[in-house]
Amino acid sequence: MIESTLVSVDVIVLRFDRDARAVFLGVAPRAHEPFAGELALPGVLLGKGERLREATTRAVTGKLGLAADTVTATGQLATFDEPSRDPRGPTLSIALWATADRPTGDVAVWARLDEVPPLAFDHDRIVADCRPLLADKLWRDVPFTAGLLGREFTTAQALDVTESLTGDRPYPANLGRTMDRVPGLERTSEHAAALPKGGRPPLVWKWTT
Repeated sequence: MIESTLVSVDVIVLRFDRDARAVFLGVAPRAHEPFAGELALPGVLLGKGERLREATTRAVTGKLGLAADTVTATGQLATFDEPSRDPRGPTLSIALWATADRPTGDVAVWARLDEVPPLAFDHDRIVADCRPLLADKLWRDVPFTAGLLGREFTTAQALDVTESLTGDRPYPANLGRTMDRVPGLERTSEHAAALPKGGRPPLVWKWTT
């Protein structure tokens, strides 16, 4: 049994749904008090001697029901130290991010990042405060970007992810120049299938590392 500390690890789990053309946040109803039945970010108390990455995986698999092999990348975001954030007593919350490539299990509730429902504890604030940090990671942090978009993707999908995280849809040419500067990302000569309403098929990008 893991001996817990008073440090909470709360995880913002993101998944890009190519069909819905949007980034989704994974939350789940709490099984126990406080806030039993209310939606919350997956979180656990950090165990003594446990690394943050291990706690992140434990939270995602245990609270969202995702298989460990669906988690494509993880990382740290910020610390929240409001003394009243947990009615059980003061705890620090370390907010982390994780990306998943497919939904598994039947516990997780997936909400569009711009339509997140009310959450327990201070999790609404955690999502709101961390969203600009996540937007800033896109195209700057290679593990985050690759974890969210996958091994290959189209320009159209890159535009969808950027819009979901930032709230603004960039001009394709401007985004293309940004993507050209990302280490390990390659603009190929391939094109995806034609769009349903016609138009020029989007270009395919691939990671080379």
